[in-house]
Amino acid sequence: MRYYLKPKDNVSRDRLIKLTGAKGVAPLDSLLGLAGLPFKITPDAMLKIAFWAQNQLSFQRAEEAIQEIMHVRINDDTVRLVSDFVGKIVFENDCRKASEAYTMLHEGKLRFSKNKRGVLYILADGATLNTRLKDDVGSTWRENKLGEVFSSKDIYSWTDKKGKRQHKLQKKEYVSYLGSAVEFQKHLLLSALRGGYGQFENTVVLSDGAAWIRNMVEELFPDAQQILDYFHLCENVHTFAKHLFDPDSKGAASWAADVCTKLKASKSDLVLRELEQFKDKKPNGCPVNLYGYISNNIKNIDYVAYEEKGYFIGSGAIESGNKLIVQDRLKRAGMRWNHNTAQYILSLKSKAESGLWHSDVVIPFLSHCRSLSCCF
Repeated sequence: MRYYLKPKDNVSRDRLIKLTGAKGVAPLDSLLGLAGLPFKITPDAMLKIAFWAQNQLSFQRAEEAIQEIMHVRINDDTVRLVSDFVGKIVFENDCRKASEAYTMLHEGKLRFSKNKRGVLYILADGATLNTRLKDDVGSTWRENKLGEVFSSKDIYSWTDKKGKRQHKLQKKEYVSYLGSAVEFQKHLLLSALRGGYGQFENTVVLSDGAAWIRNMVEELFPDAQQILDYFHLCENVHTFAKHLFDPDSKGAASWAADVCTKLKASKSDLVLRELEQFKDKKPNGCPVNLYGYISNNIKNIDYVAYEEKGYFIGSGAIESGNKLIVQDRLKRAGMRWNHNTAQYILSLKSKAESGLWHSDVVIPFLSHCRSLSCCF
């Protein structure tokens, strides 16, 4: 039960509304630090609810986890509303800092000093998820753009029993943006700066070669070496081969393997000569213009040189990131998302998986709550 103190007359009521927007005062809420906050839930409890909302496979699962672990009964709708409230604060705080970093870059206010040995890796990719909003052609699918930043210092390497070299990322930062490349690049820039962009000897951007990524790199990271993911390139080669050869022919696989071998050996000139007849056309039904794809990324496929420098040539880390951040939480069977709710969950999930929950979720959220409480 809540106990409210109400103004004694209309003049006092009007003054209270003008000053605070409230029609009454709840002393107990103020004592508990709940004044001005929604849901009548403490900030600490809201943070825990938001954590389980991004951590579990669904809001229903989060409801069950909260009841089991916190011994609190709260329905899945409230879980969603609380995670929206927390996620909105986190996302808007990120947007503000990202815009500031982007402005500083274009005003020449950022200072870079390459004083760290090693490589900074910046990865980017897109993955669609189903929303409740239709676009101009009636599609409800929207692309989330995911970035990942880590350095060579964050990589633990060892040789397994079979003599193969293995790697594990001990630290990385994810950034998710459900919207345009123009806005996403601001967030990726902020993440790259936090990861040490401008301080390492070398910067490498690994991607699938999409035009929006190439354009973004040219604007934000002009000193970076772009590398076209070798395995994604080979996927396109095999797709092209399946349309180039008769479906019953066994030549497609051997032709594709030969092309991939040449490309990994940095013999792209030989491949382009072979593909020149398809410069302005594609085999029937083929979604890939392989000649154009290789030509557009010609500066980014010198794999011999990259491996000599010890660079990664595959973007498996971002593929794993898409599965972890997007697919496991937002692309379950039957899921359709409100755009804002999806963004807030993506933001919370990215912070949790980047080890930034305390610095980027807890601290700004508690600061926001204190500012709300001061208004009542």
